[in-house]
Amino acid sequence: MSLTPHRANFSTAWAPAKVNLYLHVGPPGAGGLHPLDSLVVFADTRAADRISARPAPQLSLRVEGPGAKQLKNAPNNLTLAAAMALRDACERGGLGAGLVLHKELPIAGGVGGGSSDAAATLHVLNEMWGIEFGEAALERLAIQLGSDVPACVRLRPLVMRGTGERLLDIVTPDLPAVLVNPGIKLETRKVFDRFDQLGASRTFRETDPPWGHDVASLAGALQDYRNDLQAAAIALCSEVERALNMIRAEPGCLLARMSGSGPTCFGLFADDASAEAAARKIAEVKRKYWVRATTLRGVSSAPNN
Repeated sequence: MSLTPHRANFSTAWAPAKVNLYLHVGPPGAGGLHPLDSLVVFADTRAADRISARPAPQLSLRVEGPGAKQLKNAPNNLTLAAAMALRDACERGGLGAGLVLHKELPIAGGVGGGSSDAAATLHVLNEMWGIEFGEAALERLAIQLGSDVPACVRLRPLVMRGTGERLLDIVTPDLPAVLVNPGIKLETRKVFDRFDQLGASRTFRETDPPWGHDVASLAGALQDYRNDLQAAAIALCSEVERALNMIRAEPGCLLARMSGSGPTCFGLFADDASAEAAARKIAEVKRKYWVRATTLRGVSSAPNN
């Protein structure tokens, strides 16, 4: 099934992992939020949750899949929050839907699982309820749900700036990759707190994103960029560094880095076969890790922003 959010049958949509190829972070502003500058890409369906919806008199949510148990008592599930926000925005309070979230992505994993679920829910219900909000309207609505949700609504390679509300489409190639989560939750707030404690806020400025016509050239260009939260995450969770070292040690690895606020790490690989072999090897050695080979989907031309 296509990851493209615009398709005729919208009762089911994929909610793929969001990967920050780099993440530059500035010092917190007056409201306590940190300005960001990040290149974001999305995985294929091998690293994705799935949202399904059916007509129903009221809003309800059932969570299934490997991550269901961890979400059972979550008080602020973004899937339901997205459904209610869309219903409120169109001022049709009587709308209902039976939602099913099949949860595959790690919880508090740095790959925007909850944000991607929320974005997929917006797309599914926008279609099923016949609201017909355009992408820009959905992105504006997404801002109130979380800083990553507007990017997940757009669901294509982009640079994310400000606190997530400024998005710039860019061109990237398809990137063979491995995602590795050490099976440990890492709260975003705690990582940012440690980042501030470490005094790691460099002189922050927005930079032009790197360019590469294939995975090797883009991985090479990305060496001059960084994830500013990586040191803070490692200080809180040493397993992040172990995961990075395991990825780097695999044949064909071109770049290993943490995504978002962690603890999920990614490796870019020379080709699909290398990525798949690395995923098999790491999963065999670390059975408690969540490991997926995937393709981080590129685009050959970016729409006008």
